[in-house]
Amino acid sequence: MNSYSGHIEQLETSEDLTLVTIRVGEKVVFKSIIIDTPKTVNYLELGHKIDVVFKETEVVISTEPNPPISLQNKVDGKITALLAGDLLSRLEIATEIGPLVAIISSNAIKSLKLKIGMSVTALIKLNEITLAT
Repeated sequence: MNSYSGHIEQLETSEDLTLVTIRVGEKVVFKSIIIDTPKTVNYLELGHKIDVVFKETEVVISTEPNPPISLQNKVDGKITALLAGDLLSRLEIATEIGPLVAIISSNAIKSLKLKIGMSVTALIKLNEITLAT
């Protein structure tokens, strides 16, 4: 699991859902959609310390820093380790918020021509981000 500490910077609520914006580091912001509101849980308040957690298998890798797609959670970094398997490969990426691990298909490694030292952008869907207090 990838896990990073931050603080809640913004809350947008509609019915029983809240879009939570969490600042982790100077330039990195994560967004998560949760089925709770500030009225139903006490940790949903501006400035509250919170951990952002997501699985390695939920990370999408791009060789472009700002690909024109709908994913809002983007973290730039450089590949520091690449363990290629027959079907799946494990990437370690050095980022401003610490190491980030992605598990992607080995075919994707080949088609993107990923190598150690390359700059990449890790992308994560907002519904795959879990918040932990």
